[in-house]
Amino acid sequence: MWRIRLALTIFFLAFLTIIFRLFYWQVLASDRLAIAGYNQYTKRVDLPAWRGEIKTNDGFVLATNETAYTLSLVKKELKDKPEILAAKLAPLFTSPQPDALATLSGLLKQPSPEEVKEAIIKKLSNSEALWIPLFRKVDKTIKDKIEQDKIPGVYFEAEQKRFYPEASLSAQILGFLGQNYNGEDRGYFGLEGFYDRELRGNNGAISEEKDVYGRPILIGDKTIKRPENGRSLILNIDRTVQYIVEERLKQGIEKYGAKAGSVVVMDPKTGGILAMASFPKYDVSEWFKFDSKLYKNPVVADSYEPGSTFKVLVMAAALNEGVVDPDTKCDQCTGPREIGGYTIRTWNNKYFPNTTMTEVLEHSDNTGMVFTMQRLKKDKFLDYLRKFGLGTPTGIDLEEETSPYFRPNQDWREIDLATTAFGQGIALTAMQMLRAVGAIANGGNLMEPHVVKTVVTPEGTKIDILPKLIRNVVMSKTTKVLTEMMIQAVDRGEAKWAKPQGYRIAGKTGTAQIPVAGHYDDRRTIASFVGFAPADNPKFVMLVRLSEPTTSPWGSETAAPLFFNIAKELFSYYGIGPQ
Repeated sequence: MWRIRLALTIFFLAFLTIIFRLFYWQVLASDRLAIAGYNQYTKRVDLPAWRGEIKTNDGFVLATNETAYTLSLVKKELKDKPEILAAKLAPLFTSPQPDALATLSGLLKQPSPEEVKEAIIKKLSNSEALWIPLFRKVDKTIKDKIEQDKIPGVYFEAEQKRFYPEASLSAQILGFLGQNYNGEDRGYFGLEGFYDRELRGNNGAISEEKDVYGRPILIGDKTIKRPENGRSLILNIDRTVQYIVEERLKQGIEKYGAKAGSVVVMDPKTGGILAMASFPKYDVSEWFKFDSKLYKNPVVADSYEPGSTFKVLVMAAALNEGVVDPDTKCDQCTGPREIGGYTIRTWNNKYFPNTTMTEVLEHSDNTGMVFTMQRLKKDKFLDYLRKFGLGTPTGIDLEEETSPYFRPNQDWREIDLATTAFGQGIALTAMQMLRAVGAIANGGNLMEPHVVKTVVTPEGTKIDILPKLIRNVVMSKTTKVLTEMMIQAVDRGEAKWAKPQGYRIAGKTGTAQIPVAGHYDDRRTIASFVGFAPADNPKFVMLVRLSEPTTSPWGSETAAPLFFNIAKELFSYYGIGPQ
């Protein structure tokens, strides 16, 4: 009897095991097995979407596409051993071709033929696939050389490759196209990074039945999904203005012996960026040859202490609150000021008793600005700085924008408030500074800056990016008063010798010492000038910044003349005559 029970038990357990396996295959693993089976008899070929173009506001192409090729191997058709095949291909890929070499093992610099050869052998040895993509974005010249050798098992498929007709023009605005960890195209930095989803579109694919060798079956099923090409971008960037800015900035850096420099020009009424340039820069078509530190756009990514250019923001707040007017006299400007155990001096150790607020800007008087800030009071002072946009990103459409930290009110000491009044001890980006002064040029209205003007769909539909008002910071009548004070600062200030005659330009120089290891370096400075013109109806607002000029540390002798040189050419380009 026990034998019968044992046999029934074994039979029952075996039956349950079969039922469980059937349930596992047909229910739990059905999707995975179906996909595996589908992949065994189906070949999928991606149809890449063409990436959208990037153009200036006059239609000139800054970024477009050209045809390139994917080199793939069919393992069963290869006649050469991996070592022999690698020896044939490696010499062709020793010049820098980052997109092609990244398919192997992330080789982005200039590898030796031996390094490329080893990477090819490793790829062939480690892959069990019948179809092996070996190189992507291969140039046509290399494709033609390989095809001449008629190597069995080597195939090419057309794809696209990013092409920048102007190379380094606007490099740090554009960014570049690289590859992510999955080997897929992705935009990095600048516009390519910020608008990556719009530019790349959606890839399509062809799925068709294949035989055991991976070849398509002519009478088999075939499914085609058409790619959706990416959208194109039309910029606010004016190609002529961009060229003027880049050329003059390069000359200015050489003339004044500066370590680096930036210039950005904006339409204050719309927030549209007309030009933006920085040096040193990189060639966007050969980005892999340059130090990665150059990839970020310093106008939006680097913070600095603005120095005396910041005084116009503090003065705007004080005028708007009515605590001072242009003729208010400073009764504390007779000499250095002692605040919180520190001594505040003027930049040239000259003092002007009973100086007016207009003269405070003319002389760039630090003690006068401390007087102005104290009239305004701490909470109002900090509140206006936040209204001008400090502590928050500007919202510009560039991927790498940052915003320096802005301390809460309780963390500000008396000396911090005093030094901030004349632009030291406070950090911001050049874009934040430009936008804030742009509000003064725009009747007190703070605009969101934008590089892109219009997005164009593959069907040709245009989607305009409309000007965006963030907030009103100060009253219109305040900006009119301050504009006249800034004009006087230009006409009577230290940089008056360089100003174009006959033009009403509102502006302010700035010279800030560079903080190093808890103190300020006496020899190294950041020289800058910010202003707008024509002052009564501004066509542009511009900021010029030079890092560590060696011919002179002062903004009035370096950044200001560079600003005026660019402004002269802009007046000519826009057909603006002397007022």
